[in-house]
Amino acid sequence: MFYKPMLLPLLAQVFLTFAVWIYMYVTRLSEIRRKNINPQNLDTRVHSQSLLTESPRQADNLKNLFELPVLFYVAALLSMVLMIQDQFLVQLAWAYVALRYVHSFVHCTYNRVMHRFTAYAASCLLLMLIWARLAAYVLMN
Repeated sequence: MFYKPMLLPLLAQVFLTFAVWIYMYVTRLSEIRRKNINPQNLDTRVHSQSLLTESPRQADNLKNLFELPVLFYVAALLSMVLMIQDQFLVQLAWAYVALRYVHSFVHCTYNRVMHRFTAYAASCLLLMLIWARLAAYVLMN
């Protein structure tokens, strides 16, 4: 058995991305069927936004999962390559992923902006701490 504790939060983040993707497509396909929208009418972002009024939050959240979380993926992979996987770093990673789940849940459901922003801002701070921990290790060793 291998011991790579940073791999588990990384996989949890990947799972979240696929879950939001599936949720977005289920929501969109049901909206397309219900409104009897010709898929060709969704050929541009402008057309999509005007016709698909019930699923933009999910699409926005999916895009968001390819912004700062990319830095989390890189940090997790770097920590595994450099074999920096102390308990503090792993706890930061799990906290980051948990907050990303909260952010996605809020964004894809009731979308209260201040709730979403709080989770987002806290996750950003955790991501900075993860990178500070990695930088400290690299600079001190």
